[in-house]
Amino acid sequence: MYEITETRTPQKRTWLRVFLTGLGLWLLTVVVTFATGNPNLVPTLVLLGSFLVPVTFVLWAYGRRHSSEVTSELLFSTFVTGGVLGVLSASLLETYLLHPSPFLFGGVGLIEEAAKLAALAFLCRGLQHKYAIDGVILGASVGFGFAAFESAGYAFTALFTENGLSVVTLVQTELLRGVLAPVGHGLWTAILGGVLFSASGRRHYAFTGRLVLTYLGVALLHALWDAMHSIALVVTLVLTGTPYEVELLGRGYEPSFTSSQAHVFTVLSWGGLVLVSLIGVLWLVRVRRRADREDRGLYWRF
Repeated sequence: MYEITETRTPQKRTWLRVFLTGLGLWLLTVVVTFATGNPNLVPTLVLLGSFLVPVTFVLWAYGRRHSSEVTSELLFSTFVTGGVLGVLSASLLETYLLHPSPFLFGGVGLIEEAAKLAALAFLCRGLQHKYAIDGVILGASVGFGFAAFESAGYAFTALFTENGLSVVTLVQTELLRGVLAPVGHGLWTAILGGVLFSASGRRHYAFTGRLVLTYLGVALLHALWDAMHSIALVVTLVLTGTPYEVELLGRGYEPSFTSSQAHVFTVLSWGGLVLVSLIGVLWLVRVRRRADREDRGLYWRF
């Protein structure tokens, strides 16, 4: 008999308290940093801004776990260790395997999703039973850990501009990545985790055709997300560009947009991101519903 735990305690809403407290601390850090110009506050600003949304979503998901095997220690391990392992392995593979080409973003998607999937499988290998819904939660934990460490790197890089250090650029980067975090790495790895655990069902993993197709599909969503700026640029020029602008793009230069072209580009780029996000969310809902059905079946069987 496997132990099933009911852990939904909406009255506590720990995740909400953590989010509101963290948001208040981050805003306070922003104000004090601008007021004092103290560079020693930059690490606090980067860490709070990069980890706030990922940690909040992991806490929210933890309250919906299915098995008592999914402990807080395991969740912490998948978030931190899985995130770091994913970032490091993806960085190594991208450095040595990828080169500038039209397929660059596809390669990034394949490598990063494989790195996160491998980290998830390694860290959760000791689970006695792999419930699909727990796979969604643990996959999200690895993905959000990856996103948190990646966002910290982007925020730190954004600090350095041609005109010197720019806290404004850092804050803008953290705000944008924080808003987009729920529909990025955490979402994609949650889908993979649900399918991986659903395919397995016992102590050992089962790598099925469904898992392979899911991996390829998630990598495609990842690639489309990363490439959306370029896609929107090309489509904008195809629809509104002059022959000279198209020629500049063919030579590798990004032409200056008119105001009307800028509007078209903005609609296409953000519309594309919304579409990719919607596909991912609907896919996750479908994986979650299937996981619920499978887990109910396993519960009655045991």
